Amino acid sequence: MRFGICNEMFESWKLEDVFQKTSELGYSGVEIAPFTLGPRPVELPAAERESIRASAARAGVEIIGLHWLLAKTEGLHLTSPDRETRTRTIRYLQDLVRLSADLGGSVLILGSPQQRSICAPVTREEAVEYARETLAEVGKVAEELGQTLCLEPLGPEETNFVNTADEAWALAASTGSSAVKIILDVKAMSTEARPIPEIIASHAAHAGHVHANDPNRRGPGFGDVDFRPIFKALQDAGYDRYVSVEVFDYRPDPVTIARESIEYMRRCLPE
Repeated sequence: MRFGICNEMFESWKLEDVFQKTSELGYSGVEIAPFTLGPRPVELPAAERESIRASAARAGVEIIGLHWLLAKTEGLHLTSPDRETRTRTIRYLQDLVRLSADLGGSVLILGSPQQRSICAPVTREEAVEYARETLAEVGKVAEELGQTLCLEPLGPEETNFVNTADEAWALAASTGSSAVKIILDVKAMSTEARPIPEIIASHAAHAGHVHANDPNRRGPGFGDVDFRPIFKALQDAGYDRYVSVEVFDYRPDPVTIARESIEYMRRCLPE
């Protein structure tokens, strides 16, 4: 199990400074939100992609991959009844897969609740099929480039589509792509009826990534969730990938969040 952190909470920081500071704090990897790379991240020149990759290497951290894939985009939607919209979405996600590979990443997290929620007149059955088609097409490129696309279950307050790990895995498995898996997010798992360790036991084998956070939208250790049974469940299930800190409340400041989160997670690791 390795610890990573998401870059968007550093807001105005240069990427090279994020890499350096997170490395100093003990993180092994950084997860990048595409919108932090500019308004058109998929058009990032090859030289700039290589520069970012080299900057991470100099700092001694790995670029884990990308998340918030459809955030701050327009005209893209996973379950739209409009075929052209879905086609644009497929092409954009495929381009993000290529971007992740060029940056040295290997994981892409598909949450983006606003760009996947079901809107009338689409039925749930139609939405599932639209999403399956999209994920399958993106999965083909991910397989070719050694990338993993992780569908993220999110709580019902965020979206009306794919709210549980069971639903996420059923959809991911239906694509038939070995590159399409799910992510286990602590904040999201907290909205489910089952205890988090039970969800982990059921789905750790299907998970390509884990996000560490609290239902209060802050970092691990900043709320009421006890991460000791969570990390024990991950260890018992043989999970050996990244656990990334992802927060939505950036108080008091990114360095404090990053430092106290990793210190807390280390204390929670099984001996």
